[in-house]
Amino acid sequence: MNITGLKLTPMICNYYVKRNLNNNVASITRIHREVFTRMYPTKVVLANGASINIRYHEPRKIIKLPLELSALSEDERKARLEKRKPKRKVKITEVVEDNFNAKKYLKYLKK
Repeated sequence: MNITGLKLTPMICNYYVKRNLNNNVASITRIHREVFTRMYPTKVVLANGASINIRYHEPRKIIKLPLELSALSEDERKARLEKRKPKRKVKITEVVEDNFNAKKYLKYLKK
């Protein structure tokens, strides 16, 4: 094979011909795979606040386990459920007294 007078070896030809381009080269979002080929280091945060390091089959930084409401006391359960509810916005209405009199400034207008 001859390109512009150069004799290319098969190794160089493979370099020019075969390029490993696929959809993961310039991906914007995560790679959508069902099964990952390796295990990834991940931090698991337990419900009581303790954390442990594990190997997880998906690339994630942190996993937070949910809190068991049945294990809490009645007061703590009510407080947790109250925090989940959306907070009400307080509307503040100001009453501005308007005592502006335009007739007072008529003497400054030029005719």
